[in-house]
Amino acid sequence: MQVSVDRDRCCSSGMCVTNAPEVFDQDDRDSLVMLRQTVVLPEQFDDVRLAAELCPGRAITVTEGESERIGA
Repeated sequence: MQVSVDRDRCCSSGMCVTNAPEVFDQDDRDSLVMLRQTVVLPEQFDDVRLAAELCPGRAITVTEGESERIGA
């Protein structure tokens, strides 16, 4: 699994940080999403999927194998 973010779509809700704080953070200047890591460990998969599904701006892209999913 790999994850990427689109800061232009981020609305600073913080759902990503709440659900996967090891992977996501928010910029102190503008509160927009930042990645702590782009390659996700297996034990983080469920948390990252949930963060992507709950992101109101659909700013998180999760790539698993050949398929890609943005949010839910």
